[in-house]
Amino acid sequence: MGIRIEKVDLPGIGVRHDLVTEGGRRISVVSHRDGERDLGVFDVDDPDACRDSIPLNDDEAAALADVLGASVMLSRLTSLSDETAGLYTEQIALPTDSPYLNRTLGATKARTRTHASIVAIVRDAAIIPSPTPAEMLRAGDVLVVVGTREGLDGVARLLANGPD
Repeated sequence: MGIRIEKVDLPGIGVRHDLVTEGGRRISVVSHRDGERDLGVFDVDDPDACRDSIPLNDDEAAALADVLGASVMLSRLTSLSDETAGLYTEQIALPTDSPYLNRTLGATKARTRTHASIVAIVRDAAIIPSPTPAEMLRAGDVLVVVGTREGLDGVARLLANGPD
């Protein structure tokens, strides 16, 4: 069946976007003309009956989008290793005693030193894709790194010990 997204105009209300999963489940987002939005979960047995409607304010909608976006991006990055022999993706937690804590990503010179690339930073529930060298590394950061096995190990050592 595949995944489908359907758009339904709701006269006087706004627009409803339905996501129909491969399993036939339906989830909708109603975007009201006044900026309000609701997340709808439909009944399994009756896909036309909305079982529950959850109003979302701007912060809640943004947080949900961040969580979903982060998980999708990480799973896609992780799947790269399945498709490309010798290329791996790994999530490396910044050690709490790292010499790079509260310093910029550029200070690590990770790509130059290890030939591996830091392609994202996961911070709390958010993801920072394609971080710039000016991005500050913070306690609790998890770095998403792409490279050879040797390069990933080199980034982990670099973050833990600094340059050799």
